[in-house]
Amino acid sequence: MNTHPLLPKLRQLRLSGMLNTLDLRADQAVQEQLAPMEFLALLLDDELERRGHQRLAYRLGQSGCSAQKTLAHFDFSAVPGLNRTLIHDLATCQFISRHENILFCGPTGVGKSHLANALALEALKRDLRVFSRPVHRLLDDLQAARATGSISRVLARILNCDLLLLDDFGLQPLAASGIQDLYEIISDRYENGSILVTSNRAFEEWHEVFGDELLSSAALDRLTHHAHMVVITGESYRQQSRRKEAISNAKSKKEKV
Repeated sequence: MNTHPLLPKLRQLRLSGMLNTLDLRADQAVQEQLAPMEFLALLLDDELERRGHQRLAYRLGQSGCSAQKTLAHFDFSAVPGLNRTLIHDLATCQFISRHENILFCGPTGVGKSHLANALALEALKRDLRVFSRPVHRLLDDLQAARATGSISRVLARILNCDLLLLDDFGLQPLAASGIQDLYEIISDRYENGSILVTSNRAFEEWHEVFGDELLSSAALDRLTHHAHMVVITGESYRQQSRRKEAISNAKSKKEKV
């Protein structure tokens, strides 16, 4: 491919990726007797698909999301009480265009972070901007950016994205400066951009995270106003896996005996 006669021209037009399927499409055009316009359309479709994959890979790398935690890999059978229809409806990402929030709460290990990440991936597939961080890390990054003078750039990414994913809300205590930053983020994004929050605290305990009653009331009022509030119950995936592994090991030992 490095010596293909069309390579210099395709490079000049920034279409060198077409070489990946050019010979294949040329053979297809001969076998199926495609018209020149049909042949060209196939090549352009290949190029658009390649660029789409590149954009998705770039956005994924910038977002902080995991490519492995998808809806397809989520075990709905492990959380039978979860409204699967609601989750698939949220996966259409229409809530983002309506600037609505999603709040997941439940005990550790029931799949809150996995589901949140999966919904964020659906947003990325739709060319939406996603920024995902655990709450404590996001606030630490803001403090570090403030010290280096890059606070405006970091804050712009947080405030201007289409979906902000705040994972593990309330898992760790927050410093006074972090509480103020969190309130301002929630306030600035109110009715301007969607927030997806996961927490292992019950909704009625969320005010304790802020420590300040006034800030807590103002922040939670904005956060819950246009929100889908989902409580996920059940046993931890990790506990289920340990139990299954223990049973499997016990069976193996019996068979060996």
